[in-house]
Amino acid sequence: MKEEIRNKRFGEERALYNLTDAEIHDCQFMGPEDGESALKEARNIKVYDTFFALRYPLWHVHSFILDRIQMSDTARAALWYAVDGKIVDSELYGVKAVRECQNVDIDNCVINSPEFGWKSSDIKLANTKITAEYLFLDSKNISLRNVQMFGKYSFQYVENLTIEDCNIDTKDAFWHSKNVTVKNSIIKGEYLAWFSEGLTLINCRIIGTQPLCYCKNLKLINCTTEGCDLAFEYSDVEADIKGHIISIKNPKSGTITVDSVGEIIKEKPIMECIGEINIRK
Repeated sequence: MKEEIRNKRFGEERALYNLTDAEIHDCQFMGPEDGESALKEARNIKVYDTFFALRYPLWHVHSFILDRIQMSDTARAALWYAVDGKIVDSELYGVKAVRECQNVDIDNCVINSPEFGWKSSDIKLANTKITAEYLFLDSKNISLRNVQMFGKYSFQYVENLTIEDCNIDTKDAFWHSKNVTVKNSIIKGEYLAWFSEGLTLINCRIIGTQPLCYCKNLKLINCTTEGCDLAFEYSDVEADIKGHIISIKNPKSGTITVDSVGEIIKEKPIMECIGEINIRK
């Protein structure tokens, strides 16, 4: 039978270290003791309606559920090296909330956490609003569905990423990424996806200056653009763009089909550029 812990406050160092087969309800991890690592090395735990305000509470945790929990901005680096978990209906506000974690599902949450999700794998993020800088840096096997994202420098060096029905508002995104597919989404930013490899955009709205340069194996299917100038420079690209694009510059190879383009720029390339641009009639 699982141990149940209810309506208690924990403030000391490693307060529930290696807690196993337990449920926590309506508790607080806070206090003048200012202890760290409250649930470090916990196994098979469920945490409900609980507040965290101390550092490093859930390191090296395996098989966990966090339901209706709140991490304050002082709960720094909350989940590191955690494996096999779910976070639902929760709020995470501390910096570096998830790092080097594996197989974690996050659903219906509000997250404000700079440097979120670094070096992680098999993370699912759904029905969530997230604010983060360098979101999912150097991570693998990531999926986003119905996510509102605000931040800077998103998805750098990520591999095997799928995004669907999302609104991505970022400074830039997908630099040096590999094998990324984005469907039915809005992507707003500057210098989108430079140096990416295997990026596919389907039914997307792309907003911002100088997108999609230095790309390999780039595909756009039924996409629209807004404010996009100097696009596709030195990229290997197959693109079908609906509507207007401001300017296209020196595509390296492939074919770009558009309804209209303000300017086609072919000047002083540093490499052979044989990409074709077709205007629909």
